This record gives sequence, structure tokens and C-alpha cells, in this order.
Amino acid sequence: MTRLTCHQNPPLSLYIHLPWCIKKCPYCDFNAHAFSPSNLDEDNYIEVLIRDLEFELPRIEGRAINTIFIGGGTPSLFSVAALAKLLSAIQSRLHMHPAIEITLEANPGTAEAEKFRGFREIGINRLSLGVQSFNDKHLKALGRIHDATDARRALTLAKDAGFLNFNIDLMFGLPAQTMNESLHDLEQVLAQEPTHISWYQLNIEPNTVFNSSPPTLPNDDDIWAMQERGQLLLEAHGFKQYEISAYAKGKFTALHNVNYWQFGDYLGIGAGAHSKITQVAENKIERVTRHKIPKRYIELAGTRAAVTSTKVLTDNELPLEFMMNALRLTAGIKTHLFFERTGLFLESVGKELNMAKDHGFIDWQTSILKPSAKGRQYLNELLEIFVR
Repeated sequence: MTRLTCHQNPPLSLYIHLPWCIKKCPYCDFNAHAFSPSNLDEDNYIEVLIRDLEFELPRIEGRAINTIFIGGGTPSLFSVAALAKLLSAIQSRLHMHPAIEITLEANPGTAEAEKFRGFREIGINRLSLGVQSFNDKHLKALGRIHDATDARRALTLAKDAGFLNFNIDLMFGLPAQTMNESLHDLEQVLAQEPTHISWYQLNIEPNTVFNSSPPTLPNDDDIWAMQERGQLLLEAHGFKQYEISAYAKGKFTALHNVNYWQFGDYLGIGAGAHSKITQVAENKIERVTRHKIPKRYIELAGTRAAVTSTKVLTDNELPLEFMMNALRLTAGIKTHLFFERTGLFLESVGKELNMAKDHGFIDWQTSILKPSAKGRQYLNELLEIFVR
């Protein structure tokens, strides 16, 4: 298989990881660490992030940033002043799209919610609120530090602060959750009139407390019924499912995440952050990972030693890498994007595409490639076809 040089680099996003939480949830497998005054010097960490960014500037020289996502951890633990300093440093060093989307992950806890107006004033224009449930019993089981009242108050403050674009994270299939409880959670989310909902099933991930001490979850049939009923409810309220667990009203898709799913590029800075960068001139696509442990990352940021792994994707790996992202999108992608993002002709995976089509997993037409309803349901089986 011969890869050709694409005519231009793909769109570029910036991901910033702030790894501290007040308490790590038992289901969480993200790079998050419990907060304490001794391990969070926010001014120092902001300086470290700026140093890390400056180190990476040659890799993305001349390229504009279309979206910024500040994730964690709980980034809203940081002060408005600290994040203002970070955004100012980014703006002075990078070309930023005039209509850039800047998202901040936020916890509904009282202390963080009080900062929302300040976050809006420094240029953050999208909030993603980790509500997860409006049922206090389930919030306690999930190890969340807020309750339903905190969540409602935070959403009111977000709207009062001028956030027209905000996401609510909500889970289903929670320990001992019933169908009625699942739908009631969704109804309460809809009552808050968000522009975007991330609604996803609780999964037990390796290296989590829930993995070592599993809770009792609803059975598979009940979870499937929750999903079907919930999707009908979301659709009835004008939310379009555009990705496996993402639902948006109108134009309010998560542009940062869509760039991931369209196999765009992203630079990741911060402890444990990942990057995927295309270098058209060198005909390569590279994945880079940084040190996960904050203390070690802080010591090494701004040097090559801060990177724990670097991998140039091979031609045999690229089809699966592309499809793992693109086939999450309900509407799929235009077929020319495969060449533009990988440098490979779509015909190079013709055998795999025909097999997926024969299984009823995809709808493959001249200009559009998208997963079928069956393909979305059996995504892992669909992706296995592209393993080489």
C-alpha cells in the first residue's frame, strides 16, 4: 500500500490537561489526581504549560488553532486569573481562528460555579458540566461531590453568566438504576435547556475502584431498553444524535470532539496529554504522549524528556485509526476525507469496506461513508474488520 502526500495538514485543535480533582470518582480511568494544597500550585502549573507549549511551537508552526479544550481532572478548580494568564499566553503565541470554540470542563460544585461569569469574561465560550445524574442516591454511588441541588444551581449560574453553548454530561446504566430513574434524569436535563448532551452508559474500566469492587449494574436488556427509550425522548425534544454518545440542538455540536472524529490533528499539553500531529512535508502522522504523573511532568515539561512515547503511524495502522474515529459519527464522513487525512486512497481498504457492507455495518456510497444502525450497535465488530 502506497501513501501519497496530502495537499495540506488537517485542522488543528489544542487540548490542555489540568489533572487535579477534589476526589477521584470510583468509575474514572482518566489521568486525575486528588487535590490538596500541597500538590496544586496553580501559578507554577500555568507556567509549566506555557513552557510546554513553547517547546511544541516548531511542530505546529504557521497552523491556526480552531478549538481549545481545557479538560481534566476538574479544570474549574483553577482560578479565573490563572486561566486568563494561560489563554493570554496561548493567544500571543498561536494563530487562533476568529470563531474559536474554547471549552472548559467544570464541576457543578458551589465553589467552581461561582467562577462561571469570570470564565465567560476571559473568553471561554463553552462549558461542559459533569452532572452525571440528578438523583442524589446515584450521585453518592458514583462518588460525586455535588448533589442534585448543586447541579441545578450550577446550570442556572452558567446561563446567567452568558453561556449560550453548554454541555451536560449524563450517565445511564448506573448501580441499581431503574428505567424510570434513567428517564427522569434525562427529563431533568432537558428541562435545563442545554445545547448539547453527552449521554453515555457507565462502563467498568480497568484500573478503577469499580473494577476492583464492582457495583451491581442493571442487566444488558434493561440497559438496552434505557438507551432506546432515552434516544426517543431526546429526539422528541429536538436533539440530534450525531455521535455514539453525543446529542446536539441545531449547530451546537462539540467542534473540538468532531475534529477528533474526523481524524483532525490536536496538540496536547499537560500531564498525560496526548497529541496527534500530521507533518505533510515529512509525509508522517505522529502520536505523542506526555508523562502522566504531575510531579514528573512539571519537572520535565519543555524538554523532550517530558514525552514518554512517540509513534509514527504506519500505512497498515492508518485505516483502523481513521475508522475508529470516523465511524463514531452518525452521518459518517465524505469519502474524500479518507485520502485527505491519511494520504491513502479509499480503494486501498475496498476489501474491508465491502466486507463491512456485506455484514450490514455500513452504508457506503460514492461520496458518503457512514455506519448503519447495526454498525453503531456493533461498532467493535465493525472496527475489527479494519485490523491488519
